[in-house]
Amino acid sequence: MSASHDDHAKPGKAASPFRQPKAVWAVAFACVISFMGIGLVDPILPALAESLDASPSQVSLLFSSYLIVTAVAMLVVGAVSSRVGAKRTLVVGLAVIVTFSALAGATDSINGIVGFRAGWGLGNALFIATSLAVIVASASGGFAGAIILYETALGLGIAVGPLLGGELGAISWRGPFFGVSALMAVALIATLAFVSDPPKPKRPISPAAPLKALRHRGLLTMGIMALLYNWGFFTMLGYAPYPMELNAHQLGLVFTGWGLLVAAFSVLVAPRLQARFGTAPVLYANLLGLGIVMALIAAGVETPTVVVVAVIVSGAFIGINNTLTTQAVMLVSPVERSVASSAYGFLRFIGGGLAPYVAGKVAEATDLGVPFYIGAAAFLLAIPVLASGHRLVRQAEQRTVEGESVGPALTPVGPQAAGAEPPLIVAVGAHGRATAVVEAAARLARDSGSPLQIVHVQQTAVVEEQAVETETHDQARAAVTAHLDRLAGRGVPATGQILTSVGDRAAAGRALARHAADAGATTVAVGRSPLGAVTQFGEGSLTTALTRAATSTVVLIDPDSTPRPLTASALAELRSGSA
Repeated sequence: MSASHDDHAKPGKAASPFRQPKAVWAVAFACVISFMGIGLVDPILPALAESLDASPSQVSLLFSSYLIVTAVAMLVVGAVSSRVGAKRTLVVGLAVIVTFSALAGATDSINGIVGFRAGWGLGNALFIATSLAVIVASASGGFAGAIILYETALGLGIAVGPLLGGELGAISWRGPFFGVSALMAVALIATLAFVSDPPKPKRPISPAAPLKALRHRGLLTMGIMALLYNWGFFTMLGYAPYPMELNAHQLGLVFTGWGLLVAAFSVLVAPRLQARFGTAPVLYANLLGLGIVMALIAAGVETPTVVVVAVIVSGAFIGINNTLTTQAVMLVSPVERSVASSAYGFLRFIGGGLAPYVAGKVAEATDLGVPFYIGAAAFLLAIPVLASGHRLVRQAEQRTVEGESVGPALTPVGPQAAGAEPPLIVAVGAHGRATAVVEAAARLARDSGSPLQIVHVQQTAVVEEQAVETETHDQARAAVTAHLDRLAGRGVPATGQILTSVGDRAAAGRALARHAADAGATTVAVGRSPLGAVTQFGEGSLTTALTRAATSTVVLIDPDSTPRPLTASALAELRSGSA
């Protein structure tokens, strides 16, 4: 598929996803700071316990208050945003974070910090529920560059948060709180200055919608699995710093290594594993791996080196799980994506909020290793829970669940020619150069004597626990209709389809290949992606999955060059940049 890109990109040249309006950069900067929020406090947990004469279970309430308030707020932030607008919701969230993080740094008691972290959690829920949607709405030339920027912000925040927390925490435990407040204040000013309010949805979201959505078996099953997963995850995140016996600076370096693996495996590795093995099998193996790592921490809890190495390694598993769990939720959820995100976020953060406090209490009553064994059991228990919904995930990846189109699905646009000759299919996205790609495909269809079929790929972007529609169905239909009207004006025979896709680009590629086979297509054409050869031709991409699954010829078309047939060797050359 020719992905989204800058309208001013030269033909055949990749436009940088980082060429974005100031509004996108303002929100992306805020995202970096927001994603720092959890890992930022890890390096100062032992220092807080010592300085404020608090037990580890008391200090763990920094996580619990933050995450439980975030969980409850996730149930209503969608309703709030749909009524007051995404920008206002975003601004209020930023202002709340600025205020409560500063108050947390100024207080002198552990109870005060815990209470102000709860306020911080409210701001976090307001922010994360709207940030991805605002970035996508503000991006120039389509959504794909905005998604890459959001994922980059996610990676930076996760990786840099512990490092900044360690550096500031080495000066004073108050440093990370004041640091977040100052940086978020800058983001708040930039958001007020540069971000415009995206259109509100046509129908406001009901405050009861997320809880009602949990009546759907697939969403509830995936949500319970996420709760168990997050129980183990936040047991490690909230309690592992203590047996490491390191200072704030050293803890910052450890969790930075962990964060780098989370970011890399979330963005780069998870899509490739998903494309090769499928969502559920990868999650089974991943949860098993996390259970083993957690058990190693429990068994070696008296040896700091074992704990350090195991925590860093766990970042790889956590990165994969964060990406694929959210995609699985969106695949099996027969409700609006924003509602599914809220319901899933509620269960996910509840598990994360309860786990650190329970771990502290269990450790005080037994010994240091028991909370980690419980965390390992939570990871392993998530496997049979996932297995109970395996059929739903598999069906969703292939077609539908509960009668709703949740996997990749095609919708005709305009009249469809009955009994027509086999078409030449061109796949395009929502971007400024789509017209040039369609025109090049029309010339190819004319030369081969085939009618043209335009397949517009409408994607739902999934990043962490958030999912956002990159364009409405009406916008996708309008784009296809514009292509058809333009071609009809010149007497070029053409039909149109919309291919909807949730997160998994490879699944969309395979669905397109099946459609081409059903239609008896002679050729499937794709344009060059402006986001780079690695993105377009790497494992897990639509183009690669299409090329492997298609029974017809797949070609790469460019308005300024001869169409190039895509094969395994051609993909390798294009991926390496040698072609």
